[in-house]
Amino acid sequence: MSALHAPADDAVSEAVVMRKVGLRLVPFLILCYFIAYIDRVNAGFAALTMNKDVGLSQAMFGIGGGLFFVAYVLFEVPSNLAMERFGARVWIARIMITWGLVGAAMAFVTGPYTFYLGRFLLGAAEAGFFPGVILYLTYWFPKAYRARIVATFMVAIPLSSFLGSPLSAALLQMDGLATLRGWQWLFIMEAIPAVLLGLAALVLLPSRPADAAWLAPAERAWLSDRIAADRGAASPVADHLPLWQVLSNKYVWALALIYSGSSATSNALSLWMPQILKSFGLSNVETGFLNMIPFGIASVFMIVWGLRADRSGERVWSTALPLALTATCLLATTLTTSLTVTLVLLSLVLVGNYAIKGPFWALATEWLSAGTAGAGIAGINTLSHLGTGGATWMLGVIKDRTGSFPLALTPLVVLTAAGSVMVLALGRAARQRAASSPDRSRAPSQPSPRGA
Repeated sequence: MSALHAPADDAVSEAVVMRKVGLRLVPFLILCYFIAYIDRVNAGFAALTMNKDVGLSQAMFGIGGGLFFVAYVLFEVPSNLAMERFGARVWIARIMITWGLVGAAMAFVTGPYTFYLGRFLLGAAEAGFFPGVILYLTYWFPKAYRARIVATFMVAIPLSSFLGSPLSAALLQMDGLATLRGWQWLFIMEAIPAVLLGLAALVLLPSRPADAAWLAPAERAWLSDRIAADRGAASPVADHLPLWQVLSNKYVWALALIYSGSSATSNALSLWMPQILKSFGLSNVETGFLNMIPFGIASVFMIVWGLRADRSGERVWSTALPLALTATCLLATTLTTSLTVTLVLLSLVLVGNYAIKGPFWALATEWLSAGTAGAGIAGINTLSHLGTGGATWMLGVIKDRTGSFPLALTPLVVLTAAGSVMVLALGRAARQRAASSPDRSRAPSQPSPRGA
C-alpha cells in the first residue's frame, strides 16, 4: 500500500491531522512568499520609470538583478544552517523583517551604485527564506504529500506577478504625492507587509510538530513518528556529511543544474517581462494587466500538475516534460514580432516553468537524507542561482547590444533544455540500477546510495 493511503493509528485520523497542519501553516507561508516575491521583482515595474530617473541602462539594470543573486548565493547556506540552529519561527521572522526594511530603502536609490547596493542587500536579507521553508515543510509533511504542498506553497510566485502587476502599475500612478516618485511609493508600500508578517511569524509558526499546541498529543506523536519513518528511508546523499561534502556531492550539483533553468526563467521573466511587454508600445496600466495573464494561467496549472505528480508517484517525467515545454516556447519567441503570439508563448513558458516546482522539490527532498537536508536544499537552491544571476545579467547585456528581448532570452533556452535532459538521464540511470539490484523494493525514481 502506498504511503499516501497508509492507514493511520487507530486513535488518529491521518486526513484530519494533515488537514489541520495544511490549514494552519500553508496559507500563512504562501502569504509570506507572495510578499517576498513581490519585493524581489517589483524592480521590474519600478524600472518603467526609475531607470530614466536615476540613469540606469538595460545592462546596469541587469547587473543589479544579478547582484541580488550573488548575495543570495553567498548567504543562503549559512542562513539555512542558522534556521536549524535557532528554529524556523525565529529565523523566518528575522528574514522577513530585514528584507522588508531593505525593500523600503530601495525607494531612495539615486544612481547605478546605490541600485547595485540595494539589490545586493536585498539578496542577503532574503537568502534562506525559500530553502528554509522547503526544509520547514519536511518537518511537517510526509513525503507522499510534498509535491502538492510545495506546488501549493510555490503558487505564491506566479500569484505575486498575477496580483502584483496591476498593484504595481497602480502605485506608479502615485507620482508626485508627498514629493515622491511613483516608483518610490511602489518600493515603500510593498515592503511594509513583509515587516508585519515577520512579526506575525513569531506568534503563528511553531518550529516542529511537538510544539504545535493546536494538535492533540496523540496527533503530535503520530505526525512526529511518521516524519521520522520517512527520514529513515534510503537516500543517495549519505547522512551527516560535512558541509563541503554535501555541496560537492554529484546529486546536489545535478539537481542544481536541473533547477537552474526554472529558477532563472522565474526570476528573469518576473523582473523583465514588464519591460518586454512595454516594448510593444503599451502604457504602464496596459502592461500591468497583460502581465497578469501568463502568471494567472501558470498559478492554476502548477497546482494541478503537483496533484498529478503525487497521485502518480512519478517525479522524473513530471519534471522533464515541463522543462522541455519551457525551452521550446522560449526558443519560439525569437520567431515572432506579434504581441499576441508573444503573450501566448510566454504563457506556455510560465505554465511549464512553474509546473516543475512541486515534483522537482519532492524529488529533491526524497533524495536527501535527514542529516543533510538543510544544507542540501540550500545547496541546490544556491548553486542553481549561480545560473539565475548569470542569466539575469546576460539578458540585460544582450538586450543592450542587440535591441532584441527574444534574443536576450536564449540563455534561458539553454538552461531549461539542459535541465530536461539531465533529469531524464538521472531517471534512466536510476531505473537501470534498480533493475540490476537484488533489492527490488527500491523505488525506481530514486538513484542508488552508492552514487553518493
